[in-house]
Amino acid sequence: MIGLGTIINVLGIIAGGLFGKLFGRFLKERYQDTLSKACGVSVLFIGTAGALEGMLTISEKSVVSGNSMLIVISLALGALLGELLNLEDKMEKFGKWLKVKTGNSKEKNFVDGFVTASLTVCIGAMAIVGSIQDGIFGDYSILATKAVLDFIIILVMTCSMGKGCIFSAIPVAVFQGIITLLARFISPLMTDSALANLSLIGSVLIFCVGINLVWGKKIRVANLLPAIVIAVIIAFLPFSIG
Repeated sequence: MIGLGTIINVLGIIAGGLFGKLFGRFLKERYQDTLSKACGVSVLFIGTAGALEGMLTISEKSVVSGNSMLIVISLALGALLGELLNLEDKMEKFGKWLKVKTGNSKEKNFVDGFVTASLTVCIGAMAIVGSIQDGIFGDYSILATKAVLDFIIILVMTCSMGKGCIFSAIPVAVFQGIITLLARFISPLMTDSALANLSLIGSVLIFCVGINLVWGKKIRVANLLPAIVIAVIIAFLPFSIG
Protein backbone atom coordinates (compact mmCIF):
# COMPACT_ATOMS: atom_id res chain seq x y z
CA MET A 1 0.00 0.00 0.00
CA ILE A 2 1.54 3.28 -1.14
CA GLY A 3 1.60 5.84 1.67
CA LEU A 4 1.70 3.24 4.44
CA GLY A 5 5.16 4.42 5.48
CA THR A 6 3.96 7.94 6.25
CA ILE A 7 0.96 6.56 8.13
CA ILE A 8 3.28 4.41 10.27
CA ASN A 9 5.56 7.41 10.85
CA VAL A 10 2.64 9.64 11.90
CA LEU A 11 1.31 6.97 14.26
CA GLY A 12 4.80 6.61 15.75
CA ILE A 13 4.97 10.34 16.45
CA ILE A 14 1.49 10.40 17.99
CA ALA A 15 2.27 7.35 20.14
CA GLY A 16 5.54 8.91 21.30
CA GLY A 17 3.74 12.15 22.14
CA LEU A 18 1.01 10.39 24.11
CA PHE A 19 3.53 8.36 26.11
CA GLY A 20 5.59 11.50 26.67
CA LYS A 21 2.57 13.43 27.92
CA LEU A 22 1.64 10.56 30.23
CA PHE A 23 5.11 10.41 31.79
CA GLY A 24 5.76 14.16 31.64
CA ARG A 25 2.84 15.00 33.92
CA PHE A 26 4.66 13.27 36.79
CA LEU A 27 7.88 15.25 36.32
CA LYS A 28 8.58 18.45 38.24
CA GLU A 29 9.62 21.54 36.28
CA ARG A 30 13.33 21.15 37.07
CA TYR A 31 13.24 17.57 35.77
CA GLN A 32 11.53 18.75 32.59
CA ASP A 33 14.14 21.50 32.13
CA THR A 34 17.04 19.05 32.56
CA LEU A 35 15.36 16.57 30.22
CA SER A 36 14.94 19.31 27.63
CA LYS A 37 18.66 20.14 27.86
CA ALA A 38 19.55 16.44 27.60
CA CYS A 39 17.37 16.16 24.49
CA GLY A 40 19.09 19.24 23.08
CA VAL A 41 22.54 17.77 23.64
CA SER A 42 21.40 14.55 21.93
CA VAL A 43 20.11 16.51 18.93
CA LEU A 44 23.40 18.45 18.80
CA PHE A 45 25.37 15.23 18.54
CA ILE A 46 22.99 13.75 15.95
CA GLY A 47 23.43 16.87 13.83
CA THR A 48 27.19 16.93 14.38
CA ALA A 49 27.59 13.28 13.40
CA GLY A 50 25.60 13.77 10.18
CA ALA A 51 27.48 16.96 9.28
CA LEU A 52 30.92 15.43 9.89
CA GLU A 53 29.96 12.39 7.82
CA GLY A 54 29.28 14.74 4.90
CA MET A 55 32.40 16.88 5.42
CA LEU A 56 35.14 14.38 6.26
CA THR A 57 36.71 11.79 3.98
CA ILE A 58 39.61 9.44 4.58
CA SER A 59 42.43 9.91 2.09
CA GLU A 60 45.12 7.26 2.51
CA LYS A 61 46.12 7.67 6.19
CA SER A 62 44.74 11.17 6.76
CA VAL A 63 41.31 12.70 7.27
CA VAL A 64 40.40 15.42 4.76
CA SER A 65 37.74 18.07 5.33
CA GLY A 66 35.56 19.43 2.53
CA ASN A 67 32.21 20.98 1.54
CA SER A 68 32.84 24.09 3.67
CA MET A 69 31.86 26.40 0.81
CA LEU A 70 28.75 24.32 0.15
CA ILE A 71 27.62 24.93 3.73
CA VAL A 72 28.40 28.66 3.62
CA ILE A 73 26.68 29.29 0.27
CA SER A 74 23.65 27.09 1.02
CA LEU A 75 23.04 28.62 4.45
CA ALA A 76 23.66 32.19 3.30
CA LEU A 77 21.34 32.01 0.27
CA GLY A 78 18.85 29.86 2.18
CA ALA A 79 18.75 32.36 5.05
CA LEU A 80 18.05 35.26 2.69
CA LEU A 81 15.25 33.36 0.95
CA GLY A 82 13.86 32.06 4.26
CA GLU A 83 13.78 35.55 5.78
CA LEU A 84 12.11 36.85 2.63
CA LEU A 85 9.40 34.17 2.94
CA ASN A 86 9.45 34.46 6.76
CA LEU A 87 8.86 30.72 7.19
CA GLU A 88 9.48 30.80 10.97
CA ASP A 89 6.69 33.30 11.49
CA LYS A 90 4.30 31.23 9.36
CA MET A 91 5.08 28.09 11.35
CA GLU A 92 4.55 29.94 14.62
CA LYS A 93 1.23 31.37 13.40
CA PHE A 94 0.09 27.87 12.43
CA GLY A 95 1.22 26.66 15.86
CA LYS A 96 -0.80 29.40 17.56
CA TRP A 97 -3.84 28.50 15.45
CA LEU A 98 -3.46 24.84 16.43
CA LYS A 99 -3.06 25.84 20.06
CA VAL A 100 -6.44 27.58 20.04
CA LYS A 101 -8.30 25.10 17.84
CA THR A 102 -7.16 22.10 19.89
CA GLY A 103 -8.14 23.69 23.19
CA ASN A 104 -4.58 24.08 24.46
CA SER A 105 -4.62 27.83 25.04
CA LYS A 106 -3.19 27.40 28.55
CA GLU A 107 -0.23 25.30 27.33
CA LYS A 108 2.58 27.88 27.56
CA ASN A 109 5.18 25.93 25.54
CA PHE A 110 2.77 24.63 22.89
CA VAL A 111 4.07 26.71 19.95
CA ASP A 112 7.76 26.23 20.78
CA GLY A 113 7.20 22.51 21.22
CA PHE A 114 5.35 22.25 17.91
CA VAL A 115 7.92 24.21 15.89
CA THR A 116 10.98 22.57 17.47
CA ALA A 117 9.62 19.03 17.19
CA SER A 118 8.41 19.61 13.61
CA LEU A 119 11.83 20.81 12.48
CA THR A 120 13.55 17.89 14.21
CA VAL A 121 11.45 15.13 12.62
CA CYS A 122 10.93 16.71 9.17
CA ILE A 123 14.53 17.63 8.30
CA GLY A 124 16.72 14.90 6.88
CA ALA A 125 17.34 12.54 4.02
CA MET A 126 15.39 9.66 5.60
CA ALA A 127 12.10 11.53 5.17
CA ILE A 128 12.71 12.20 1.47
CA VAL A 129 14.35 8.92 0.47
CA GLY A 130 11.83 6.91 2.51
CA SER A 131 8.88 8.72 0.95
CA ILE A 132 10.24 8.19 -2.57
CA GLN A 133 10.76 4.47 -1.89
CA ASP A 134 7.23 4.26 -0.53
CA GLY A 135 5.74 6.16 -3.46
CA ILE A 136 7.45 4.17 -6.22
CA PHE A 137 7.87 0.68 -4.82
CA GLY A 138 5.49 0.65 -1.83
CA ASP A 139 8.58 -0.03 0.32
CA TYR A 140 7.95 1.55 3.72
CA SER A 141 10.99 0.08 5.52
CA ILE A 142 12.93 3.38 5.75
CA LEU A 143 9.93 5.29 7.06
CA ALA A 144 9.16 2.49 9.52
CA THR A 145 12.70 2.84 10.89
CA LYS A 146 12.24 6.62 11.02
CA ALA A 147 8.97 6.06 12.91
CA VAL A 148 10.85 4.25 15.68
CA LEU A 149 13.43 7.06 15.92
CA ASP A 150 10.73 9.74 15.88
CA PHE A 151 8.78 7.84 18.56
CA ILE A 152 11.73 8.14 20.94
CA ILE A 153 12.54 11.76 20.01
CA ILE A 154 8.94 12.97 20.37
CA LEU A 155 8.45 10.99 23.61
CA VAL A 156 11.40 12.79 25.22
CA MET A 157 10.49 16.18 23.74
CA THR A 158 6.87 15.92 24.90
CA CYS A 159 7.99 15.10 28.45
CA SER A 160 9.97 18.35 28.56
CA MET A 161 8.16 20.69 26.14
CA GLY A 162 4.51 19.64 26.32
CA LYS A 163 1.84 18.34 24.01
CA GLY A 164 2.64 20.77 21.16
CA CYS A 165 5.29 18.24 20.09
CA ILE A 166 2.57 15.68 19.29
CA PHE A 167 1.21 17.92 16.53
CA SER A 168 4.50 17.68 14.64
CA ALA A 169 2.71 14.69 13.10
CA ILE A 170 0.81 17.17 10.89
CA PRO A 171 3.77 18.66 8.95
CA VAL A 172 5.31 15.18 8.71
CA ALA A 173 2.08 13.84 7.18
CA VAL A 174 1.88 16.74 4.72
CA PHE A 175 5.58 16.84 3.79
CA GLN A 176 6.11 13.11 3.39
CA GLY A 177 2.67 12.59 1.88
CA ILE A 178 3.36 15.10 -0.89
CA ILE A 179 6.76 13.55 -1.64
CA THR A 180 5.18 10.09 -1.76
CA LEU A 181 2.55 11.27 -4.24
CA LEU A 182 5.16 13.04 -6.40
CA ALA A 183 7.81 10.33 -5.95
CA ARG A 184 8.14 9.44 -9.65
CA PHE A 185 8.83 13.10 -10.50
CA ILE A 186 11.22 13.74 -7.60
CA SER A 187 13.20 10.50 -7.83
CA PRO A 188 15.38 11.55 -10.86
CA LEU A 189 16.46 14.64 -8.90
CA MET A 190 17.69 12.62 -5.92
CA THR A 191 21.10 11.68 -7.29
CA ASP A 192 23.87 10.51 -4.94
CA SER A 193 25.37 14.00 -4.98
CA ALA A 194 22.02 15.69 -4.30
CA LEU A 195 21.26 13.32 -1.42
CA ALA A 196 24.72 13.87 0.06
CA ASN A 197 24.25 17.66 -0.04
CA LEU A 198 20.73 17.37 1.37
CA SER A 199 21.93 15.15 4.22
CA LEU A 200 24.82 17.48 5.06
CA ILE A 201 22.76 20.68 5.20
CA GLY A 202 19.90 18.88 6.93
CA SER A 203 22.33 17.74 9.64
CA VAL A 204 23.60 21.32 10.09
CA LEU A 205 20.00 22.49 10.59
CA ILE A 206 19.37 19.70 13.10
CA PHE A 207 22.45 20.94 14.96
CA CYS A 208 20.85 24.41 15.01
CA VAL A 209 17.69 22.91 16.53
CA GLY A 210 19.87 21.42 19.26
CA ILE A 211 21.37 24.84 19.98
CA ASN A 212 17.87 26.25 20.50
CA LEU A 213 16.97 23.40 22.85
CA VAL A 214 20.05 23.87 25.01
CA TRP A 215 20.43 27.65 25.06
CA GLY A 216 16.94 28.90 24.22
CA LYS A 217 15.80 30.21 20.87
CA LYS A 218 18.92 31.68 19.29
CA ILE A 219 18.45 30.67 15.63
CA ARG A 220 15.35 30.98 13.43
CA VAL A 221 15.86 27.51 12.00
CA ALA A 222 12.68 27.46 9.88
CA ASN A 223 14.04 30.46 7.98
CA LEU A 224 17.08 28.36 7.07
CA LEU A 225 15.03 25.56 5.49
CA PRO A 226 15.50 26.86 1.89
CA ALA A 227 19.19 26.05 2.36
CA ILE A 228 18.29 22.39 1.74
CA VAL A 229 16.81 23.27 -1.66
CA ILE A 230 19.86 25.41 -2.50
CA ALA A 231 22.14 22.48 -1.59
CA VAL A 232 20.26 20.14 -3.94
CA ILE A 233 20.43 22.71 -6.77
CA ILE A 234 24.19 23.07 -6.24
CA ALA A 235 24.55 19.32 -6.84
CA PHE A 236 23.49 19.88 -10.48
CA LEU A 237 25.90 22.74 -11.23
CA PRO A 238 28.49 21.92 -13.94
CA PHE A 239 31.32 22.80 -11.52
CA SER A 240 32.16 21.62 -8.03
CA ILE A 241 31.72 23.69 -4.87
CA GLY A 242 33.96 22.40 -2.08
